[in-house]
Amino acid sequence: MPTRRRPDPPREVDLVVVGSGAAGLAAAVTAAHLGLEVVVLEKAERFGGTTAWSGGWLWIPRNRHARAAGIDEPISAPRAYLEHELGNGFDASRVDRFLEQAPRMVDFFEERTAVRFFGGNTIPDFHGRTPSAGTGGRSVCAEPCDGRILGDRLEDLRPPLDLLSPFGMGIASGADLRHFLEATRSLRSFLHVVRRLARHAVDRLVVGRGLQLVAGNALVARLARSAFDRGVDILVATPVVGLIRDGVRIAGVRVAADGAAREIRVRRGVVLACGGFPHDTARKAALFPHAPTGVEHCSAAPPANSGDGLRLGEHAGGRIEVGAHAGAWAPVSLVQRGDGSIGAFPHLVERAKPGLIAVGRDGGRFVDEAGSYHDVMNGLFAATPAGEAPRAWLVVDHAFQRHYGLGHTRPRPFPLGPWLRSGYLKRGRTLRDLAKVCGIDPDGLEATVARYNAGARRGEDPEFGRGSVPYERIQGDPGHGPNPCVAPIERAPFYAVEIVPGSLGTFAGLATDADGRVLDRAGVPIPGLYAVGNDMASIMAGRYPAGGITLGPAMTFGFIAAHHAADRPLPPADLPSIAT
Repeated sequence: MPTRRRPDPPREVDLVVVGSGAAGLAAAVTAAHLGLEVVVLEKAERFGGTTAWSGGWLWIPRNRHARAAGIDEPISAPRAYLEHELGNGFDASRVDRFLEQAPRMVDFFEERTAVRFFGGNTIPDFHGRTPSAGTGGRSVCAEPCDGRILGDRLEDLRPPLDLLSPFGMGIASGADLRHFLEATRSLRSFLHVVRRLARHAVDRLVVGRGLQLVAGNALVARLARSAFDRGVDILVATPVVGLIRDGVRIAGVRVAADGAAREIRVRRGVVLACGGFPHDTARKAALFPHAPTGVEHCSAAPPANSGDGLRLGEHAGGRIEVGAHAGAWAPVSLVQRGDGSIGAFPHLVERAKPGLIAVGRDGGRFVDEAGSYHDVMNGLFAATPAGEAPRAWLVVDHAFQRHYGLGHTRPRPFPLGPWLRSGYLKRGRTLRDLAKVCGIDPDGLEATVARYNAGARRGEDPEFGRGSVPYERIQGDPGHGPNPCVAPIERAPFYAVEIVPGSLGTFAGLATDADGRVLDRAGVPIPGLYAVGNDMASIMAGRYPAGGITLGPAMTFGFIAAHHAADRPLPPADLPSIAT
């Protein structure tokens, strides 16, 4: 089949968006709706960025789906939660702008574009003990969609992360995932899985990939469809290599397209939305204390996210702002793919299921494993002795592995042989055997499991309190009682997978104001330059208070920056629906 010819970049537009994740596409769609001529430039061969690999959740307090369900909290409630969570990193101007405009952003996309969300009205914030923590209604997720909405551009959409998607098939969190976990125990779940697999097999046979898009893949597809509907092109394999300045103002970009250098002039500005720096080795070495050379940190974000936006912004005079933590930490395990490459599998799902603990080299636990991925990694960093590499093991028994899976090893009926032979999955007839295979202190592991099991048989975890906050309980197994996050580890053989420091993205980024404008070292906006998504310093100040705190602000500040670039007022924050 002949290669489809890529269009040449335009010579001049109103707005250039650099990067094609949710932040950049939100800015592009909004700006085009407001009358601007927009082009999106993506350096990778496929568009979608980290968003296409994500769960597709956005933290959006006071969203329309929550209000429709009767969850109608004042803006002061999520604001108070963030004040407690962020401490001295709380930036009132940006946080307030986000809280005011996030619901308006959702209204705009659902009323005027192909984007559709469903409400996360039972999804709690991470830290249930913090005052004003939400127990539901503060998040939304992209509705699934059929990939055919993209037409011939479907081939340019980044597929789901292979390590999380069996046979390339995306699995949504919630009911979809529960059916896959219960397929060998429930006829209803079994039939659901059979239907999903059958449709996916047909799709792959006919078009070469799955057409039932879920989670972040669905969000990107819906945003891209909305962009195309407004005449916005997304040019892939088109890296931006420099910014053009006209005095103090950003006047365009330099791109490398098909081996040739080109310039695109802008009338209104440039939006940097390149996905942060999870694969910028030098910047990781400078900002991640646990990665002194940068290579010790293994991000689950796409390799193309290598810090281009931050470098472009710095060269234009912008400054980097670092909060409490420079990255959105997550435990990952290293998986060797069939082609010999190494992938980082993010442990997001199984940690809260009943019958799992994490231990260090001494065999002792160090954290509430059912907590957020970010908190688990902070616990590991704190427990690692100086001079040692932060590493730990997730330990389970046979019943757990066969029911829930462990890391990249799938539950029943998938075989374990390949993972045992590769060394990814460790197995022992006894806990002592497992400890020796892993390099864990055998006495320490035996004592830890005995202590944990004593409470687990009562559904309790006296040492760390697994399952004691709403977020953990909803991540656990709702069919297991009395505590959905706690069960003894006692059925041989025993299994373990090693976890190392990783991330879902980065928090440190370019300092911006409440309009998304990049600030110079004196705190003055650089005319014509915006940063959104992970190129913008997180409004969460390097903290992780809830799921969706990356994509929620990303799309919201894309929406905000587009209004500023178009010189159009933002929707009034007190209206039940938008009037744009």
